[in-house]
Amino acid sequence: MRGPHNIWRLIRTGATFERTGAMKVALEAMEVPPRLRLAARIFGWPFKFLGYRGDPAQPPVTRALTALGPAYIKFGQVLSTRPDVVGEELSDQLRVLQDKLPPFPTKVAKQTVADELGQSVEALFSEFSEPVAAASIAQVHRARLAETGEEVAVKVLRPGIERAFQRDIDAFHFAAGLIEALSPASRRLRPSDVISHFESVVTGELDLRLESSSASEFAANTEKDEGFQVPKPVWNLSSRRVMTLGWAEGIPLGDVAAIRAAGHDCVALSERVLQLFLNHALRDGYFHADMHQGNLKVAANGDIIAYDFGIMGSIDEYTRRVYAEILIGFIRKDYRRVAEVHFEAGYVPRDRDVDEFARALRAVGEPIFGMDATRISMARLLSYLFEVTERFGMETRTELILLQRTMVVVEGVARSLNANINMWQVARPVVELYIRENIGPQALLRDLLRTARVLGRFGPRLPQIAEALLVRQTEAPPPPPRRSLAGAVLLVLLGAAIAGGGVALAALL
Repeated sequence: MRGPHNIWRLIRTGATFERTGAMKVALEAMEVPPRLRLAARIFGWPFKFLGYRGDPAQPPVTRALTALGPAYIKFGQVLSTRPDVVGEELSDQLRVLQDKLPPFPTKVAKQTVADELGQSVEALFSEFSEPVAAASIAQVHRARLAETGEEVAVKVLRPGIERAFQRDIDAFHFAAGLIEALSPASRRLRPSDVISHFESVVTGELDLRLESSSASEFAANTEKDEGFQVPKPVWNLSSRRVMTLGWAEGIPLGDVAAIRAAGHDCVALSERVLQLFLNHALRDGYFHADMHQGNLKVAANGDIIAYDFGIMGSIDEYTRRVYAEILIGFIRKDYRRVAEVHFEAGYVPRDRDVDEFARALRAVGEPIFGMDATRISMARLLSYLFEVTERFGMETRTELILLQRTMVVVEGVARSLNANINMWQVARPVVELYIRENIGPQALLRDLLRTARVLGRFGPRLPQIAEALLVRQTEAPPPPPRRSLAGAVLLVLLGAAIAGGGVALAALL
């Protein structure tokens, strides 16, 4: 329920950060201005005694997020990939949130498996280990199938996780409504829509049947991707709260020292992980949207292995083309074209000046090029981008939230392997290939053929559609101009002609 009782949850959030010492650490690490830093401390201090104590053995911010619950842990996982935003020290501390959280008892996991799959663990598996990884949603056990001897990973949801997430999400909804009420300027960012989008993503992540389906689809899409592996689900041993996948053997991508010691090329890996993500987003429109180090490994042969498919992103073909044109515009320093694409896509209100917007984009893009990546502060860049979007009245695009968030995470992963990576240079060949294949004469012909096929399916119904239009136009008072009626009929007949010709052309091709 999203009532005022959620104020209590929000107060305890601030109190927990103050009690664990996380408030001071987080504000300093993110370089919050001194005035806001002081205000936050003054507001949090009186309620300090209400905060959760957490585990004193953990660093302050990790301790606070873990004590507050799974939704906060998810937020910490994203920050752990951005040392350029929160600093190296805090980034390292937050990495334990990815797969090193306290596990729940194996006995409970075995009972869940038995309840969900209808047979005991001993009947299904010849081996079933203690937890090998524990994250915010679930934990993983290494097992061996009794029937075939194949090694698998068995993922089991945490007990009571659905209720815990709903409690946090309700508080987030309340906070978003409060922000919109108190700060009308914030409404352009659509905080309530953002939280609703987050809720839908989390709901999907809490049903492991959907994750199994995602793993299967992602494996099929990426089967031919060189240097990339995706474990496949074992469908008969997967359900809503239990999922069984092929075992992924490799070095965690976050263990850079071990990766180097094994002789792998960290520079090549950093470039590959970024290019793989762009390929999946642009080529397939379906991408892994939780690509932090805890969900990636390096196989003995150097392949990158992805797992944990609870959060997947999808974007339609039109949005992919818009995104690619924006990226290639930045890469080519064609800020005027980037500005035009934003206006054409409706991302910026049409009453704003396109030239002025192009100049603002130039101020964002130019510092990136020709500069050592280690000197670029992504925190300052994001801050300036926020100012630009506010100035030009851009609204938050909820359909792009996962894409933008994952781009941030993937860049952070790549930078952890190679601090000097220039994401624009690495992205260029992938984006240019997509542009060549999807924007131009070849793409136009393909779009026309698709349109013809759609119209062709309605061919048998076109006479009825024309007749319905004639009847509607005749009966509607006042009678429409003859030109409108003729235009409607002509449109239907033209559609029939296009459909017939298009289907014939498609058959010939």
